[in-house]
Amino acid sequence: MTEQKHQSTSPVEVIYVADHRICCDGGGGPLGHPKVWYSLDDGRAECGYCGRVYIYDPEKTTG
Repeated sequence: MTEQKHQSTSPVEVIYVADHRICCDGGGGPLGHPKVWYSLDDGRAECGYCGRVYIYDPEKTTG
């Protein structure tokens, strides 16, 4: 018997940010996940819950 792994078919959400410390809650309100904080000292972080990728790039942020 072979083991099957679940693979997501959704594209990874990439979010450009202007801060070196960010918070992710999944963005789904009650359908999200617990709030977690990440440091972008290396310029990039990936959420361990939802897989969102945060990239430090102040020039690409909106707002």
